[in-house]
Amino acid sequence: MKPIMILGIVLIIIGAIALGYHGITYTTHEKVLKIGPIEATQEVKKTIPLPPILGGSFLAGGIVLVILGARKS
Repeated sequence: MKPIMILGIVLIIIGAIALGYHGITYTTHEKVLKIGPIEATQEVKKTIPLPPILGGSFLAGGIVLVILGARKS
């Protein structure tokens, strides 16, 4: 298999995942209160949004690379 086709397949997979998930969510612990030796923390969920145009462009680019890799002999 040609390297350009492998790259195209990887881009298609990344694009499909980006379209399926609308963002990357992670949890952090933040200090809310500190009085002497006593501390209170809170779990805060944060999300990094992934715009659909990003997933669509990865998907389209991957399809183009797979087609170009299949055409060249």
